[in-house]
Amino acid sequence: MANNKNLSKANKAKKDEFYTQLVDIENEMRHYKPFFKGKTVFCNCDDPYESNFVKYFAMNFAALGLKKLIATCYATSPVMYTQLTLFGNEVEFAASDKGKKPYKIEITEVKDANGDGAIDLDDFETMLRATPPKLLKGDGDFRSDECIELLKQSDVVVTNPPFSLFREYLAQLIEYDKKFIIIGNQNAITYKEVFPLIKDNKMWLGYGFSGNVGFFINSRYEDYAKSSQHKEGMIRVSGVMWFTNIDIQKRHEDLILYKHYTADEYPQYDNYNAINVDKTADIPCDYDGAMGVPITFMDKYNPEQFEIIGLLQSSTDEQAGIPNLRYYNDFLEMRQDMSYTGSKGGKANGNPVLQGKSIKGNFLYNEKTGEYVHSVYARILIRKRA
Repeated sequence: MANNKNLSKANKAKKDEFYTQLVDIENEMRHYKPFFKGKTVFCNCDDPYESNFVKYFAMNFAALGLKKLIATCYATSPVMYTQLTLFGNEVEFAASDKGKKPYKIEITEVKDANGDGAIDLDDFETMLRATPPKLLKGDGDFRSDECIELLKQSDVVVTNPPFSLFREYLAQLIEYDKKFIIIGNQNAITYKEVFPLIKDNKMWLGYGFSGNVGFFINSRYEDYAKSSQHKEGMIRVSGVMWFTNIDIQKRHEDLILYKHYTADEYPQYDNYNAINVDKTADIPCDYDGAMGVPITFMDKYNPEQFEIIGLLQSSTDEQAGIPNLRYYNDFLEMRQDMSYTGSKGGKANGNPVLQGKSIKGNFLYNEKTGEYVHSVYARILIRKRA
């Protein structure tokens, strides 16, 4: 199975701008349809002639009752002018401009141009050909003054931003108090700039991709998926999800709890006053204390059912509270009865740690007692609400 190596490779190469499939956009947007009425939608990472986000909102402009649709692209995007075209023939640009200058569209109405009684993509194409897009003065970067002015005019931003700029992109949306539905990587949940927004219920997960796996259109980047999972012209990325601050029914649905607590099945962490839960489905129905759950829990999070206390992860003490002990480490404080065996175990400081009798992951060893402790993956610290 392909993993996030694809994404990290893309980040390093700055080739993390992927076109999203129309079917994935349709599957997510159907849950927000009432929200869009009377709104100005801004797609600020989208070539208006190549983006399926623009295609979706153009096809559904009247059905959603949109007030306005704005779309802009970035001059140095590796996919601008190169990927797929919305229409059979490209719009005419001056030879000196094509492939160099970004452009924008601003749409306030899509009429039934061909008189067939339906407003669809053909009508949108006719309108765009009659009113060509306008070249931007700058480079189309979402951080440019020009694009910020368009952001100020907008009610909601919907797009797939470059994953390498996710922190900065989200910070801008928060700064300008905008509603948003955007795609990001699952690991963004643990970012110090992102987790507080989730903890304070200022942002949450949307309905998501099947299996948290997305296939994105980017023929310029090598796909490392197995042959059975490979799709021509696409890259397979694990752990992708939708992030939003628009209320949806999903976050008001209770997670059904059926398992009962036992000390053997739910061990307490060695360095936090909480029990470990390896799977969201295994959260016990009869335990009222603090629990450490995988970050995939956020897909089932209902703020009326659970309280988020913090994040258990290395270097995130400010988000989780100080652990009740630290382990021997070159750079941190010392727990005197522990010594190195194999791995230095640095991740054991801050990460939730379990005792055991076997080597597993990042571990430390007590030679006198034969005790091992090993760190587990990041955990979100939660408690059931009364």
